[in-house]
Amino acid sequence: MPDNATLLQGFEWNVPADGKHWKRLLHALPVLKECGIDNIWLPPGCKASSPEGNGYDVYDLYDLGEFDQKGGVGTKWGTKDDLIALSQKAQELGVGLYWDAVLNHKAGADKKEKADAVEVDENDRNTEVSDSYQINAWLGFDFPGRGDKYKNKGWSETVDDEQGNADFMMFADVDYSHPEVEEDVKNWGTWIVKEVGLQGFRLDAVQHFSERFTNDWVEHVRKKTVKEVFMLDKMNHRFSLFDAPPLYNFSRLSTTEDADLRTVFDNTLVKAEPVNAVTVVMNHDTQPGQTMDPKVEGFFKLLAYALILLQDAGYPCLFYGDLYGISGDNPEPPSCGNKLPDMVLARKLYAYGQQDEYLDQPTCIGFVRRGNEEHHAGLAWVMSNAGPGEIRMAVGEMHAGQVWTDVLGWQQEGVEIDEEGYGLFKCPGTSVSIWVRKDAKGRDRFPVQFDHEIYKSC
Repeated sequence: MPDNATLLQGFEWNVPADGKHWKRLLHALPVLKECGIDNIWLPPGCKASSPEGNGYDVYDLYDLGEFDQKGGVGTKWGTKDDLIALSQKAQELGVGLYWDAVLNHKAGADKKEKADAVEVDENDRNTEVSDSYQINAWLGFDFPGRGDKYKNKGWSETVDDEQGNADFMMFADVDYSHPEVEEDVKNWGTWIVKEVGLQGFRLDAVQHFSERFTNDWVEHVRKKTVKEVFMLDKMNHRFSLFDAPPLYNFSRLSTTEDADLRTVFDNTLVKAEPVNAVTVVMNHDTQPGQTMDPKVEGFFKLLAYALILLQDAGYPCLFYGDLYGISGDNPEPPSCGNKLPDMVLARKLYAYGQQDEYLDQPTCIGFVRRGNEEHHAGLAWVMSNAGPGEIRMAVGEMHAGQVWTDVLGWQQEGVEIDEEGYGLFKCPGTSVSIWVRKDAKGRDRFPVQFDHEIYKSC
């Protein structure tokens, strides 16, 4: 893993279904790498049930946009050739790709099959409310476009206990009690890593299918191929986990007048298990209009991203919609005043070493990173969710006499470090300022020249 690695979720829910997304990411890769993005979480790019499907309605795991099925050859995101070109460029630049793996279900069945069914209580699926009877259900998958290339239910007992048993989520449930099903999906994991050159996975809807199989699958894929697997739920402390509670803390703090910033990481994974936490401000499930939508006011996103990018805990994940904007019926522009690339670069260059916290005030807090042997410049940042703020903070006597400046450009005047190593660092109201020595290595790379108009490239 590179120093101060940053992950980008490389999509949002409303990306246009024009089949050009792999090409857009390919075009954007060099600039993303230059500003400090080391890994990209790709959408589920297997063939969906329709050309507009985001891939969570997965039809064929082995069709990456190669076969004429379900309305066309390519997926919403592009063709397999486009995906391979993206992968080759990513490997050339040293950018890791992570695949969003949808293993719980299949959609868009090719035919109906007879199956035994029993009705259950909608609030407790362990309670049956009818006798067993036969139904015709869309359960048959022939994959006629693919043919033989790449090979050709009771509740699982090891799933989450949501509604009694969370095994069934939607579409045609995949039965991991069947040995041939297990073997095929394990083989797929090995195949797609080698086919696309992946560095890891994000596992979708893990609470809805067998925990035993998930552990076996991860062990199999790790042994055969990769080192990292990301998932949205907690399983035996073995994987890096997305940290959901901060999203609700960000929402609460952004919508409450004079909220106490010092509580931002209360009851969070990053506080309890900083090594395992993948920290986010927003993702495709929490963007406006989606299933979980904890409203985070626009001004607070700048503060939230500073907190996950510059602190010494967690692995931060940027959201495509915050970097490039959100499409669809209610489009939104990029967030954070287009300063996200500058914040990512500040993390990559300067956010190292011991962290000192200044938490005396509820609405204005500050942090100092002291640097380390390899990255010794150091960094300080101050944020306020009220009026303009200032905090006297120690950056170290070795910096005495230096002038530090705000890499975001909000504060025009520099801060001179006194003989004791202290400086009076300021920030605008409802904002954040990030301070480094004015002649620190890499300081001339700010402001970052970044093209937020990704849809104009393709």
